Amino acid sequence: MGRPGGAMKQRSWMSGVVGLGVGFVLGGIPLWLVAGDLMRKSFGSSAAALAGSAPGEASDGSGSRTRQLKAMASFGSANAYDDEGGGGRAEAPPVAAAAPVMEMAAPPEPEMDEEASVAKDKGGGADAPTRAWFPETFLFEPLVVTDANGSATVPVRVPDRLTQWRVLALAHSRSGAQAGAVTSFAGTLPTYVDPVLPPFLRAGDTVRLPVQVVNTTDKAVEAALKVDVKGAQVDAGARTVRVPARGSVVELVTVKAGGAGPVTLRASLGDTDAVVRDFDVWATGQPVVQTHGGSLAAPRTLSLTGPQDAQTGSERVRLQVYPGALGVVRAELATVERRPVDVAGDAYALLLAGQAPELLKALGETADPAALKALSLVATQRVLRAARAPSVDVATRLAEGALAHPDNPVLARLGERLVAQVAQAQRPDGTCQGGDGWTLQRLLVATADCARVVRAAQGTPEGKQRAAAFTVRASGVVERYLPQVKDGYTAAVLLAEGTAEGSVADALRTRVREALKSHPDGTAWLPVEPDTVRADGQVPSEAEATAMAVLALRGDAKAPLPDLGAWLLAHYTPGLGWGDGQANRVGLRAALALFKDPLPARVRVTVARDGQVVTEGTYDTKALREVLALEAAAPGSAGTHAWTVRAEPAVPGLGFSLALSAAVPWKAETKGGLQLAVTGPKEARVGQLTNVRVQVGAPASLPLRFQQDLPAGVQVDPASLAALVASGQVTSWDVQDGALSLDLAPREQGAPVLVEFRVLPTLGGTLQAGAARLDVPGRPDITASLPPSTWAVR
Repeated sequence: MGRPGGAMKQRSWMSGVVGLGVGFVLGGIPLWLVAGDLMRKSFGSSAAALAGSAPGEASDGSGSRTRQLKAMASFGSANAYDDEGGGGRAEAPPVAAAAPVMEMAAPPEPEMDEEASVAKDKGGGADAPTRAWFPETFLFEPLVVTDANGSATVPVRVPDRLTQWRVLALAHSRSGAQAGAVTSFAGTLPTYVDPVLPPFLRAGDTVRLPVQVVNTTDKAVEAALKVDVKGAQVDAGARTVRVPARGSVVELVTVKAGGAGPVTLRASLGDTDAVVRDFDVWATGQPVVQTHGGSLAAPRTLSLTGPQDAQTGSERVRLQVYPGALGVVRAELATVERRPVDVAGDAYALLLAGQAPELLKALGETADPAALKALSLVATQRVLRAARAPSVDVATRLAEGALAHPDNPVLARLGERLVAQVAQAQRPDGTCQGGDGWTLQRLLVATADCARVVRAAQGTPEGKQRAAAFTVRASGVVERYLPQVKDGYTAAVLLAEGTAEGSVADALRTRVREALKSHPDGTAWLPVEPDTVRADGQVPSEAEATAMAVLALRGDAKAPLPDLGAWLLAHYTPGLGWGDGQANRVGLRAALALFKDPLPARVRVTVARDGQVVTEGTYDTKALREVLALEAAAPGSAGTHAWTVRAEPAVPGLGFSLALSAAVPWKAETKGGLQLAVTGPKEARVGQLTNVRVQVGAPASLPLRFQQDLPAGVQVDPASLAALVASGQVTSWDVQDGALSLDLAPREQGAPVLVEFRVLPTLGGTLQAGAARLDVPGRPDITASLPPSTWAVR
């Protein structure tokens, strides 16, 4: 039997296997899988307390009591009974494949006030050992080598969760023999305290929280129970409890939540046990969020105006730091194969697979040869199908990807053949491609694309001569038609693809700079003028245009390259990139041009308001390869303030997103002819179903979505929602994060809408329900909202 927080040594039970690798996976077993007599005996009084009965009152065994037990599980795995069974023996379920999880170090005990952090009896006894580390899976050892006798020890620290732990070991010998075994052990205490906490409360809530005390010994126990709360108020938090042998009692403690913010609760039982748990208090107001992005290439100061009527405790600042070129390359390698199949996308995937080793090496990362080989094979098959009888346009798209694999003779020959085809398509006047209905703007862009492709094959003397001749003729085209180049995108393409030089290039740079637009947050982008198209006839996105501007303005001292890079990073979406294959190819080139330097060993990031640091963090190179977040309370942010984001040292390859959020009082609102009325329960009781009525008035044929933020501990009865779907009143529903969402079917002119559903309160007290909202998806001009209401639950 393991004691929480202590060390355990597990001896190998597979003797005679020499030099083997063993993987141990310890995982918590949710007790709802093995709910039997032990659970019913231990938690019957707790269920009665949640249902509003006296602590000593027995369950009547009705179906409603079953619903109450299920309701308790909704409080969250970290706090509910379904995860903590007091160390009772439980039969392990069939072994399933476990995800590799590294051992997690026990976090430091949450800070409490000095008075709350010391739990002593009246006689001045010792402090109770505090439990605060509750992982469900806490160890994965992929390789454990045994000694000559086939034995090994693995020291581990057992978490503070009181439950049955399962140990899975898989082994193999040098000769290939395999074996496996499963065992279990219990982590428990003779007597312990277990507060039942909701995942959240709302500001202004007053709740009666159940605190269960369990005695697993054969003698009755009498001890001091003390509950301290940081971030909220607690009434009657100290008392003496008597627990019968092999029994449990439930005490109700009243907690009053003030403003929004984190709450830490510490419950102690004499000098035998103490538990620290956390939850959040949510604001009841309407969220107001301002978000701005940028690059950490230099300190960025933003002027942000916070609302004057922000609710107490709701003002917060959140900074997200995301990697630049390295993050983009890694994200693209992970997702490019799963994107929709098209010629540009396949060519981009093949190009990325060929260039990735050198790109990753330059950015301080090591490539995975197996993954790149698999990507190359898939992309090669797709490209070969498209290259059987390619047009000049298709050849322009595919050539660079094929040339990126010089060690593959098939692709190398294909790339050379495609480049030759593009070069032969150049007309005597220097243009390339073209056709009926083509505009001059499209012809110039297509000619620049062809020039880039021909220059990509200069590995031989013939290739160099061919590229030089093609570029000279293409440059002449740009010089002749320079007065007709009016838009920034076309000018950027001609510069980025190397078809302009000298005074012509200077004139084009001026046009690109003049076409740039700036955002109030300091970022810059290149908009796309009407009737502007790419070589394939598609309208380029602003992301592609901005990437072209970056490539066009490299080395230009007058160009706001950091601002363009910040906008480009902020508009990158992992999984989707910047758009189609063409946009992703150009976007990746721009990111690499801007953020080509490897990340430094350590970076300190700070967020300051009016010169005073609000939050900060220091990260190493490994951490900087992932998305990071800093978040802190920001009271006093009303009005206009100067917010500064700084990295030391400055890192152009890191982007950031700064969000200043607050909650303001909700106001009843009606737009576009919508009407909304919500009638909550007049008298609700813990453990008893009660009705909520929603009345809606709206113009005909509009799809509506109703949302209601529920009070803490209130569950929606799924059967009542299923009945609404069956009747056709509701097309779908969703419940998550304390909110209910209903999609209402369109109705005929003048037809009233009345929807009723049932809810089950699991906490007693005075609880705040959030706002109710009625919207038409995609139509912000048609909406209705109601301010929060108060529920009294007995």
